[in-house]
Parts: sequence; C-alpha cells; structure tokens
Amino acid sequence: MGLATFQTDGRCAWANPKEPLYVAYHDEEWGVPERDPRALWEKLVLDGFQAGLSWITILKKREAFRVAFAGFDPEKVARFGEADRARLLADAGIIRSRAKIDAAIDSARLFLEMRERGEDFSAFIWSFTEGRTRQNRWTEIGQVPAQTAEAQALSKALKAKGFKFAGPVIVYAFMQAVGMVNDHLVCCFRHEAVRRLGEG
Repeated sequence: MGLATFQTDGRCAWANPKEPLYVAYHDEEWGVPERDPRALWEKLVLDGFQAGLSWITILKKREAFRVAFAGFDPEKVARFGEADRARLLADAGIIRSRAKIDAAIDSARLFLEMRERGEDFSAFIWSFTEGRTRQNRWTEIGQVPAQTAEAQALSKALKAKGFKFAGPVIVYAFMQAVGMVNDHLVCCFRHEAVRRLGEG
C-alpha cells in the first residue's frame, strides 16, 4: 500500500470500508512509529511476502503466518530446516512461495547475526530517516511517491546484508507502514494523530 487517496468516510481510500481488516489496519497500525526490532523484522518479512500481491491478501493471512512462523520469533525461525520448509510449502494459510519462504528463514538468521554483532535492527532501520518520522503533507494521490531516496538507500543496505525481497518499492511501503514516514493525506483523519505520535 504505497499510495493513499481520500474517500468520503475520512480515511485514505485504500482502507476499503467493505474490508474491516483494512479499516482497522489503517485506523490503528499504518503509519504508527514502530521501534521494536522483532516487530520491524516481522513487518519486513510480511512485506516481502506481499511482493506481487495486494496487502489485503497478507492481512487476511497474517494470523496464519504468525502460527506458521512460530510467532515470528527469529531464534525459532532461524532454526527452521527442510521439514519446516516442507510444512510451510504445504500450508494453504500462507503464501506458498519457496523463494519467499527461504528468504524469510534466511532473514531470521541475518537478524540474529546483526544482533550478535551488537547491531540493533531498529536503530539500523530508523537511521535512514535519522531516527525520526518524515512528516509529509500530501494533499492528493499523485504526490505520494512509490519510493524515495531513503527507501533506495535502505533497500541497498538490506540487500548488502543479504536480505531478499527488499527492493525500494517494497521498502518504501514498509517505511510507510512502520511510521518512518507519515503518508496519510492531510485530509485523512489519521494524519494529525500519526503526526503527533511521530513527534512524541
């Protein structure tokens, strides 16, 4: 969900009122600054699974993903072996892509390697916006970028560490979701609340 526009209920238009999961995600999660390293890693993994798909597809499967991936505990996921890969590939509740499953397991190992080197995943991620939320004031859909220089830099850094499914468009969607940028349009009722959270 890179782009947002306005709809009559006061929300960004991608928050389809016919999809309660989307509405709740928009109203409660999207754009709220996330600083927890594990939660950031989970969101990055899920955004990788989204590649080529809609975010609502992932939202509908998120709880199944959490069960399949041991609550997104990186220590547990990093130990997944061939039996786990086979189990995941047979799990209709998630996205059954071998490449994406392998990337998720590998990313858990990369996350742990960073931690072992004393590199905090949250500090690393947030360093690309200097630790602060970028406060945008878009008034229409055409102003919202699909990627930015910061997203390109973070994408490059993630790939250099070995992360996959981390291109700049995916990474910018991740940055929007975890509150590194506030891309609610100014006419959206969440814009001001998210702005305050980002400046708190």
